[in-house]
Amino acid sequence: MIRLNLMLLVTVLASALYLVQVQYESRRLYAEIERAQVEARKLEVEHERLRVEKRAQATPARVEKLAKEQLHMKAASPAITQYVTLKGTAAGVEAAP
Repeated sequence: MIRLNLMLLVTVLASALYLVQVQYESRRLYAEIERAQVEARKLEVEHERLRVEKRAQATPARVEKLAKEQLHMKAASPAITQYVTLKGTAAGVEAAP
């Protein structure tokens, strides 16, 4: 009988220690999930900010302004357009072989 009681006591103690360990691991994992969710929210906000910034950077008016100011480009007009023709062709249309 004493042997059975000792065995049951050891089993109960082992079970209690295992329960404490499982609860600790559960709390640790829950905290890690919370941190990951906070990080995901931060990344979503930053992603949205970057998308808005990208849209602002790619507006046609901004692209045209940069082309004129930084690249010194001009709008194409017939006065500054040069046409290139191939020898042996009429008006830039290549003859069929």
